[in-house]
Amino acid sequence: MVVRLLRRIGLQGWHLHLTSLGAVWLCIGLWIRAKTVDQDERGNAERRALFVGLWPPTLWLIGDSLERPEQARGWSDQLRSTLRQRSAGKRAKSVS
Repeated sequence: MVVRLLRRIGLQGWHLHLTSLGAVWLCIGLWIRAKTVDQDERGNAERRALFVGLWPPTLWLIGDSLERPEQARGWSDQLRSTLRQRSAGKRAKSVS
């Protein structure tokens, strides 16, 4: 359902893969920044970096889900055409 909505919006798998890589860099940036703040705020800054660090695998897997229907559609079309050819050949043999 989410994949259908994202496809309807026009997102493709590579969009989310790039977003995932961007989230990795954002996490690294937040982690480095957390080391520069004072001790009182450091815990909150580290938690923010860890929270952002959870995004990349999620975004990457959603991107993979967006690509799978494209691949599956190609296989299903190929399978359908093969089955049609075989059934047409069987009909021709049964008629004669």
